[in-house]
Amino acid sequence: MAGFGVYIHWPFCKAKCPYCDFNSHVRQTPVDALRFARALATELSWLASQAPRREVTSIFFGGGTPSLMPPAAVAHVLDGVANLWPVASSCEVTLEANPTSVEAEHFRGYRTAGINRVSVGVQSLREDDLKALGRQHSPQEALAAFRLAAKVFPRVSFDLIYARPGQTVADWRAELAEALAEQQGHMSLYQLTIEEGTRYFDLERQGKLLIPDDDRAAALYAVTQELTEQAGIPAYEISNHAGEGHECRHNLTYWCYEPYAGAGAGAHSRLEAGNNRRAVAMERHPETWLARVERDGQTVVEDQPVPPAEQATEYLLMGLRLAAGIDVERYETLSGRSLDPVKLAGLQGLGLITVTRHRLAATPRGRHVLNGIIRELMT
Repeated sequence: MAGFGVYIHWPFCKAKCPYCDFNSHVRQTPVDALRFARALATELSWLASQAPRREVTSIFFGGGTPSLMPPAAVAHVLDGVANLWPVASSCEVTLEANPTSVEAEHFRGYRTAGINRVSVGVQSLREDDLKALGRQHSPQEALAAFRLAAKVFPRVSFDLIYARPGQTVADWRAELAEALAEQQGHMSLYQLTIEEGTRYFDLERQGKLLIPDDDRAAALYAVTQELTEQAGIPAYEISNHAGEGHECRHNLTYWCYEPYAGAGAGAHSRLEAGNNRRAVAMERHPETWLARVERDGQTVVEDQPVPPAEQATEYLLMGLRLAAGIDVERYETLSGRSLDPVKLAGLQGLGLITVTRHRLAATPRGRHVLNGIIRELMT
């Protein structure tokens, strides 16, 4: 695919989930959403000056919790994008949403503003697990919000976390079956990982949090693949499953290593001109970000060229997450070297990869040990 994505980061949440290491912040006083929206449009203007004459094929509001944005703020940002770049008629415009009843009330306003896809963070259909995950909705509330989203938006994603503390294979099989009965073509099914700097990291280090061991995690992953395949939404990426035509186009922009512009506190960009690519990162602290945008028009804290060899590494890391894999010629052009045929043959013999003249892909079994495959190919 060839595309150009625009990412919008909304850094605020009602509460910090214990597993989350994203750039998200809780504020005890109301956030001036329209002021932040105006600042986002300003930073997008700077990004457009660095990436002119691109047609936007996807827009993604992530966070944080972008469903805390009032629809008028979302509309202001989308108007800003449309004023800066041509937007494809088929452009996918996604917003991540928490399924509380209050936030679900905004759905029709988001649709009017231009959102045409919503990713609903259900995370669990079990009351106790939702509480343990720090979520502020019930299973019933989540299902009601998802069903409303499915009526309002042309495309929706049902998002869950598995490999949770104490979760058994039988528990997950039953829960996933319930979710599959609700899904509308796309599911993001994330295996819980413990990230440094999170509350879960501290609890695990103290021996107060026990997540499934490697063998159980592998069994949970296998059940995930089994049930989604049976339901007609196989994995097109390690954690994402879709029926044909329901894939998340914005995330495919990342995984296919296409350029994108990111605005907002802590947002990243990969901007491209010819064969030259730049890695750009913005100020992370929301209020500092806001002050800098209003003063300088942008908040860049990093702007570095990405050499071809580093591009090759990034392409390998991102592209092998996809069931479709990577274009071998593109990788070898970027890296300046051919893939080692002996290593390829060894990995193929283990049933971890498939190789054709043009493409290299990890098998379903290989995607479960992807880091090992990448290390082998890069050394």
